[in-house]
Parts: sequence; C-alpha cells; structure tokens
Amino acid sequence: MRQPAARLTLAILLACYSAFPAQAQTWPARPVRLVVPFPPGDAVDAYARIMQSRLAEHIGQPVVIENLGGAGGMIGAEFVSKAPADGHTLLVGNIAALAMNVGVYPSMPYDPPRDFTPVMRTVDVNYALVIHPSVPARSVAELMAYAGANPGRLSYGSAGSGSAPHPAMELLKQRAGIDAVHVPYKGGGPMVADLLAGQIQMAIGDQANLMSQVKAGKLRALAASSAKRSATYPELPTIAESGFPGFKAGAWQAVVGPAGMTGVTTMRIGQALARVMAMPDIGERLVGAGLEPVGGSPDDLARHIRAEIAKWTKVAKEVGAKVD
Repeated sequence: MRQPAARLTLAILLACYSAFPAQAQTWPARPVRLVVPFPPGDAVDAYARIMQSRLAEHIGQPVVIENLGGAGGMIGAEFVSKAPADGHTLLVGNIAALAMNVGVYPSMPYDPPRDFTPVMRTVDVNYALVIHPSVPARSVAELMAYAGANPGRLSYGSAGSGSAPHPAMELLKQRAGIDAVHVPYKGGGPMVADLLAGQIQMAIGDQANLMSQVKAGKLRALAASSAKRSATYPELPTIAESGFPGFKAGAWQAVVGPAGMTGVTTMRIGQALARVMAMPDIGERLVGAGLEPVGGSPDDLARHIRAEIAKWTKVAKEVGAKVD
C-alpha cells in the first residue's frame, strides 16, 4: 500500500511548488475552512476528513470542514466563489462542481475557469457498477441482457442530477441500448440506502461508498468503470473489459480557492496539501477509500478543468444528460 504514496511524492513534491521568501508567507493567519459541496458520506467528504487533522497539524491552524450540499455541488461552490480571496475559505471540489455541471445544467451561478483559483488536482475517484442482489445478473453482459429484456423495469441512482454517475450511466445505457430510469438523490448516502433497500436496482458510484456493502454481501459488484482495474480491487473487471471497449467513467477531485488569490498564497496551500498527502499513512488511507492520489501544479489543474468541461459537455449533449 505504500507504493502509491511513494509515487505521489515524486508527482507532487516536484510539481512546480517552489519556495517563497519567509516574509511573504502570510498564509494561514487564522483557521482554514474546507467547503465540501456535498453531504457527509461521499468521496469528496472522505478526502476532506482524511486530510483534516494532519493538515491542521502541518499548517498550525484549525481546519474546519463545512458541508454545503445541493444542486450538484453548485451551492457550496458558489459560496466559495464569493468568499474573500485570502486562502482561508477553500473548495474541495470535484468533476461535477468544477466541470461536468457546465454541460448538464442550463445555467450556473459561477464559471469554473473564471471564478476560481486552481490549487491542485488532489485525487482520482474509482467507481464501480453495482446491483442489488435481487437482480439476476453476475456480469455486465448478464445485466445488459436482463435490462434489454425488461425495458424500463430497472432504475439506477445517482448522487444527484448532474453528479458524475449520472452521465456515466447514461453513457453506458446508450452504448448498451437499454432503458433504465434515473433516480437522483441528494448525495451518495441516501442513494446507497435506497439501493440497499431495493428501491433502486443499480448504480455507478464511489467504491468508497459501495464496496463495503459488497463485502458485506448486501450488494453485488459487476465491474469497475475506470480505464484500468483498481489497485484496491484487482479482481473486479472493468466495464471496458466486459464488452464495452473504450468505456471509461470516473471522477476526480481538486482544491480551488476564490478567483484572485495571490500566487504566494496558492503555492503555500499547494505545498501544504502536497506534503500531507505524501505522508505514508495519509496515502494509504486515501487509497483504502478508493481515492488515487494525483497532485500537480495550479496550471495542470487549470488545463484539466478546461479539458473536462469540453469533454463532458459533449457527452451530456450526446446522451441527453440534462437537468431542467
């Protein structure tokens, strides 16, 4: 489990976080607020809570997590976009709040490239396709055959309209030519609860949320939706391996601040995140939660956000994953 943390050290500690003169290092001057734009219990919240105590120790100030969920992450993201640009209010954002929503929602209260200062792409999030045990399928092929023979009978859940699993499942539906009903929830926790109860029958979602239930025998995992098998669950085939070549769906997270943060403040925050994420125990906890550490510079993140907006806007248009 220590190998990802070792790779992380090379990836982020050498990633353009140069030192600044001591007299310029004014961050942090008071407690730092990490805004998680989703309810407790999802992968974004998991990252923040894994980092919280060690980050506070490292920077010498309290780190407070505030969950401001709703509207596919846009409520919390908008809040941060309007905060003072001093680095003391940061967004623990993700693919939905920072990219995917642009193509899914008809309008947004902020523009991701314009209204935020990128700091670091922190982790990639491994997803899994799971079903309720009442569904008579033990592979992706069997699930698609059953869904094809029973159009509209199956429903799938997501953490909300516009959340990353929504267009991911719509893309799989399109590729497989099946009909299944989308049921959006206000966060991953409520979605998993209904999946366990059999109110919905399948989902693509965070491995951190789902695989513990699979291990307990309450859900059945059919495949990983990432491009390659997860290091944590190598026995799980990918959807691409299961008859859908090229299929790839997953999520990523990033820390950003309000637009206008200085380069010094941005680099100080990035240095702190990098050093904490490179701690072996933190790296192991992240990987154990299905979060693959990434790292990189502010410029890397800015390019990634622009590319992801273009990609998922195109996908949303193709599969009709829109929120009215």
